[in-house]
Amino acid sequence: MEAINETQSSTKSKILNIIKGSFWGVAFSLVCILIFALIIKFTSISEKAIQPVNQIIKVLSILFACYVVGKKIKKGGVFVGLFTGLLYTIVAYIIFSILDGHFSFGLSLLNDIAFGGIIGLISGILCINLRNK
Repeated sequence: MEAINETQSSTKSKILNIIKGSFWGVAFSLVCILIFALIIKFTSISEKAIQPVNQIIKVLSILFACYVVGKKIKKGGVFVGLFTGLLYTIVAYIIFSILDGHFSFGLSLLNDIAFGGIIGLISGILCINLRNK
């Protein structure tokens, strides 16, 4: 009976760490986007640069989220990273849609979710599995 309670406690702890890490990743994104917006305002950066920089910010934010999660979780980097990346993407989509004032569901959102999952998976491997070896 104790083993079941210990496993449930461990699962709850992992879920809470994934949630915390995802929110830290979103906070990191917000800071990076504010800094980038200031850079755009005071320089003459081309509109073409916005999309690639946004993707770089997403990658760094998911990597940061997985790093935060990896400080507490020592194994299962593939699954933890995947779920962290997916949750980050969903939370970031909701927050940035609220800030933008409109939600749009479509292929772009599905691409972002897939991208977030893949980057999370890779980041989980890097931040959790490789760090512990």
